[in-house]
Amino acid sequence: MKEHTRISCEQLIENRDRIKSVFSWDGGLINLACAGIFTSKDMTVDEAVLEDCKDLLKQKVSVFSNFRSTARSPIAALLATSSNPKQILENGLLVYEMLKKDFWTSSYLPLAAMIIAQMSQPSQYEKIASRTRSIYDLMKKEHPFLTSSEDSAFCGLMALSHKDDDAMIEDAEQCYSNLKPNFFSSNAVQSLSHVLALCNGDLDTKCKKTMELFEKLKTAGHKYGTDYELPTLGVLAMSGGDLDEIVQEIAEIDTWLSQQKGFGFFSSITRKQRLMYAGIIAQKDFLNKDTMQTAAVNSTISLIIAQQAAMCAAIAASSAAAASSSSSN
Repeated sequence: MKEHTRISCEQLIENRDRIKSVFSWDGGLINLACAGIFTSKDMTVDEAVLEDCKDLLKQKVSVFSNFRSTARSPIAALLATSSNPKQILENGLLVYEMLKKDFWTSSYLPLAAMIIAQMSQPSQYEKIASRTRSIYDLMKKEHPFLTSSEDSAFCGLMALSHKDDDAMIEDAEQCYSNLKPNFFSSNAVQSLSHVLALCNGDLDTKCKKTMELFEKLKTAGHKYGTDYELPTLGVLAMSGGDLDEIVQEIAEIDTWLSQQKGFGFFSSITRKQRLMYAGIIAQKDFLNKDTMQTAAVNSTISLIIAQQAAMCAAIAASSAAAASSSSSN
């Protein structure tokens, strides 16, 4: 394994452990998603700063708000990695109020608000919030029963794009049609198609590269997850790196992680979830290469997409676990 890759792996684990000391009641996947936010920016968690951001949420947001539900910890992590947490939270809450005019509240809507607040200027918030709903309506028209609250996060990302709305949705729909026969989960394929629609390039080529990477990983004995992990595969396929090199690096990272505490056979993190984080770390390496200057999608946006996909996966898994626990009582 490359030295800088090993450092990223060690930093992910250190960040996870530091986050656990602040959010001790959160599940392993939520803590890992938060750790990924810091690691993607080459930052080590400062527990005091993270604790301050946790308190800031308590001060500024009602206990009944979705900002303090399942998304609380990832939002605190996003704030802690910013230069001005208080201002970013104020901006995020402003965008959230705009989005609430057009969306039912959910654990995913605060994520969309925070991403929009961080990636755009206040003068653009109203327009982007409105566009987020327009894109959601176009999605809903194509898949009325499939499109749900979790898609609002990806709609927010798509609303930041310079691409035409209709063109993006048409691209996403074609990618969905091409890829769906290969996977069982319609929701996961829809999210993957949203990722690919954000990327430039011929849609057949994008789908082909994604499937080629999936098959190469499978052949190497590292079958990628086909549920909430799937969107991050699209980012990897579009990173501009050589697919064989990507597979080799993911395999090395996954093997190393499997030997670490909290990632082994008896941990709460599944093998496919671990592989997703191996992919996210590998993606970070390939996005830092010079090839990304001419790759299909901007490196900053790519990291945000992967970060958001990981947060959505953590929230979905936590929500499912809570529902299962509730039904068994």
